[in-house]
Amino acid sequence: MSNERLRSALLAQGMTVQELAESIEVNPKTVERWITQGKVPYRRHQYATASQLSVDVTTLWPDDSRAVDTATDLSKAEIVTIYPHRHMVPATLWREIYEQAESRIDVLVYSGLWLSEDPLFHDLLKRKVQGATQVRILLGDPDCEAVRQRGIDEGHRIMDGKIRNALMNYRPLFASHPDIGFRLHGGTLYNSLFRSDDEMLVNTHVYGIGAYMAPVLHLRRLPGGGLFDTYANSIEQTWGGARPVTDHDITGV
Repeated sequence: MSNERLRSALLAQGMTVQELAESIEVNPKTVERWITQGKVPYRRHQYATASQLSVDVTTLWPDDSRAVDTATDLSKAEIVTIYPHRHMVPATLWREIYEQAESRIDVLVYSGLWLSEDPLFHDLLKRKVQGATQVRILLGDPDCEAVRQRGIDEGHRIMDGKIRNALMNYRPLFASHPDIGFRLHGGTLYNSLFRSDDEMLVNTHVYGIGAYMAPVLHLRRLPGGGLFDTYANSIEQTWGGARPVTDHDITGV
């Protein structure tokens, strides 16, 4: 039996089978079978499809056609992929994710020096903030204990200097684009977070090694999932307790 609900949802969104398949990373023939043969997708594909079509998953696949879902199932479905080390993340992925942002861009790091050194990232921030996108950059307070300890944990004592270098790199944006939010936090970070709307890269912090050697999770938010929102909430809490940047933070004097 065909799935006319799915066919109608596609038409309502003006989306083709090919476009849906590409957006959720499955073969177009698989989507065709969901429609014409009434095949039931894996849970992760059900929720990804419902998210893309802006409908409740039970509209497309009633409860009696699916196994009982759990929070664990949904959270697993939010994981797009895992990279064992940050340096293995495709170099273009960071900008591609942020380029797609329409409502928010968040960066929560200690220094994120490598990102601050990217002129294309600077240009991207300028373009986004001129539209309707909220941009927030959270760096570590170079004078706080958490920053000092993170430097020790990574096997060096220069984290404060890396943060000041990042601030110096961003300095041209402070005056020219005041709508870009810059704040400093004094919290202990267990992950560096890079959010673009409903996508996020989570760079874990591991004792004894730099963040570039630590794993990265690529997450995509799904309705009912909790993993993405857990990290997103930590950004909100950290932003709320952070402070503005001063000249002393940049120069150290």
